Amino acid sequence: MSVRTAPAGAGSAIGSVAIAGCEEAGVFDELRGAVAARGAPPAAPTPSWRTFFATLPGGVTTDELAARAARVQRRVREDGATYNVHAPGARASREWPLQLLPVIVPPDDWAAIEAGVAQRARLLNATLIDVYGAQTLLHDAMLPPSLVFEHPQYLRAAHGIRPAGGVHLHVAAFDLARGPEGRWWVLAQRLQAPSGLGYLLENRLIVGREFHEAFDALHVHRVGSAFEGLLGTLRGLSVAGERARVVLLTPGPLHETYFEQVFLARHLGIALVEGSDLTVRERRVFLKTMQGLERVHVLLRRVDDEWLDPLELRPDSALGVPGLMQAARAGEVVIANAPGAGVLESPGLAAFWPGVALRLLGEELQLPASTHWWCGEDAVWQAQRAQLEDYVVAATFPGSAITQGFDPVVVADLGPAVRTALAARIDADPAAFTLQARVRPSLTPVWNGGNIDLRPAVLRVFALADGYGGWCVLPGGMARVASHRDRGLDPWLSMQHGSASADLWVTARAAAQTGPVLQTLLSSSAPHEQPQAVTSRAAENLFWLGRYTERAEYTVGLLRLALGALRHSDTALRGWLGELAAWYGLVAEDAPSPNTALPAFEHALVQALPVASGLGSVGFDLRALLACAQAVRERLSPDHWRLLQELDHHFEQHVASALAPSHPEGAAAALADVLGVLGRTATHLSAVTGAQTDRMVRDDGWRLLSVGRQIERLDTLCHALARGLQRGLAGSEEGFDALLGLFDAVVTYRARFQARRELRPMVELLVLDTDNTRSVAWVLRTLRERLRKLARVDGAWAVEATDALPAPEAWPIDELVQLDADGRPAALIERLDQMVAAVRELSDAIGNRLFAHVADGDRTVWQ
Repeated sequence: MSVRTAPAGAGSAIGSVAIAGCEEAGVFDELRGAVAARGAPPAAPTPSWRTFFATLPGGVTTDELAARAARVQRRVREDGATYNVHAPGARASREWPLQLLPVIVPPDDWAAIEAGVAQRARLLNATLIDVYGAQTLLHDAMLPPSLVFEHPQYLRAAHGIRPAGGVHLHVAAFDLARGPEGRWWVLAQRLQAPSGLGYLLENRLIVGREFHEAFDALHVHRVGSAFEGLLGTLRGLSVAGERARVVLLTPGPLHETYFEQVFLARHLGIALVEGSDLTVRERRVFLKTMQGLERVHVLLRRVDDEWLDPLELRPDSALGVPGLMQAARAGEVVIANAPGAGVLESPGLAAFWPGVALRLLGEELQLPASTHWWCGEDAVWQAQRAQLEDYVVAATFPGSAITQGFDPVVVADLGPAVRTALAARIDADPAAFTLQARVRPSLTPVWNGGNIDLRPAVLRVFALADGYGGWCVLPGGMARVASHRDRGLDPWLSMQHGSASADLWVTARAAAQTGPVLQTLLSSSAPHEQPQAVTSRAAENLFWLGRYTERAEYTVGLLRLALGALRHSDTALRGWLGELAAWYGLVAEDAPSPNTALPAFEHALVQALPVASGLGSVGFDLRALLACAQAVRERLSPDHWRLLQELDHHFEQHVASALAPSHPEGAAAALADVLGVLGRTATHLSAVTGAQTDRMVRDDGWRLLSVGRQIERLDTLCHALARGLQRGLAGSEEGFDALLGLFDAVVTYRARFQARRELRPMVELLVLDTDNTRSVAWVLRTLRERLRKLARVDGAWAVEATDALPAPEAWPIDELVQLDADGRPAALIERLDQMVAAVRELSDAIGNRLFAHVADGDRTVWQ
């Protein structure tokens, strides 16, 4: 490997790849392991980086690194890794911005970080014990009471709760930056529900495997054992020990880090649950599953403190579990981290930690924090007011009903008038503001469009409790890397403001571990010891995933049939198509009948396609399908999830193009385009059906999805067939073919019965044939079998519920084809209507029994 140097600012090169020079003097350069000096030529890369580049089999070339960057981004897309951005003008969900090059931390640096982070974790846990216990730190003015008691995440309801083993913190995250002098500084700490462990795993799986030669050559520490240790610690602290059920409590799919919550739950082999999945009975927490209530012993939470329990904390919370605090008081559940930990995240406390460390630990802090001044102390604010432009102004408290929160503000970037207004705001409410010294994080190499650039980076490292008062600092982590060199608008490099992520490699002097880059923890207990369950929320979403898939297929087929046949059909067929379209909400309520104003009806059909048209539109059904899938994303393969996203996106995009007000080729071409969109949508839906059939494990969740599809199919087809027979469609050639077409049975009918258009063979094929997957008899038999197998824990109810359904196999064919005075098969129509009513009653019964648990008596199946 050749390294060429040049004057500062001009950059250098590794192999044939240019390296940007360090334009900012006095900043630590991680690539070269030294502080950049203005006017001096850049030094050679550190031994770690030389080893890294030397291991590239294709050499250090632009093409080689570009190809690797493309593979990394492809892996991110294949995994469906996203980060939800909730900011004005930003997309709600964006691809996880993973940098190609890792951040490398050598052994000596890591030893200092490890010791300092472990000490900080011990300090914070001891502080929480005091704050929610004796409160000697407050009584002795080691911590200002107003800083603690005014914080919205100080939970009075948590006072006196004694977590198992005295462990308030189980996972603590720290944001670190290396200063110009080469020392590591603590910028912030995340304690209530620290995020990043799932993204850490994703980064390691992708980047570690992409550079596996360098990974091995640098003896990078593996992180898998730390996760196994975390699970063991949580189980060991619970009342159930090794048999404890651990779940990950998520705020839901709209949360910014939902992907990593799904990923982490998969890796740990635990259930991902929402607050609505849980219930508290007799001070114990239970998981609502299809088979009944199952005991939960440990909650690894991602829900913030004040949202955890609407009974004792925020009454408007829909994310928490009513009664959870009472269960915590009783010691019946371990909550990681314990409620109330968020109070110590306030930047206003930073200046007090050295004194608290001496009091509680008898130790000096090994990792210093950047300079902080809490303006709530009048003398402090008055002393610093004149130097305001030297600081970053941060919110002391997060936003709440009684406190104001805001993003950090770099005062030096503000104009004079804005700066004056900010000072006036601080004067009005000084306790709400904290001044932080501007930090100049070290620069790390990143791949940037054909060359290696240098960008500011902040590390996030994690400390995991061992349950006995000790801490394991996870030997790795993730880094946030600035999206551009000017970081003034975002001093802490937040992901919300566009920073990228990088894998954090901690190297060792000799190989201590071998094996894969990351080993998945499929389960920490044998399958027979802890039964796998489908939560009631997941069950409900799977059920409706099946129903909306079937409904979308049906409505797309109905629209294709209607738009293709309306202009060439008789009055009865038009009336039938119009009735079905109105029944399923495919046209607005005030839409004209196709028999009175055909062009206007066609126009209404087409205009009602997009999701904005509301309930009943194809766009709505596809969006609802996507929402149900998102709620159970952890059960879907990446290909399945991506297929559903593309289906929704492409439909909306192509429909909008077809319905553009000024279509270049006129209304007829627009209608042809719409039919083309519907055709492609039908093909996409067939692929979705294939994924549901062949790419999902056939467990109870899949069976419920199938039950949902069968119920929807019985409902739609029986209703459509009954209304068509009532209108006499079986007596006309066009009507006969339309009925077969809606059942997707034209080819099968012609293969069996050639050109005969008679009611009896139609009834045999569409109603009684147990080999036709769209016949009433086949669908009902499948529904009965899968529901009975699904509800095996409560088999008596399943048998009773399915026995109440009509039995087509017992319907006499002669009676079914008997015509009344009007030439209609009245007995068959009546039985089909009875079937529609029966399956709708069954759908309600499934909801009450398996989702809402409102049946008489609790069914606790596992404690």
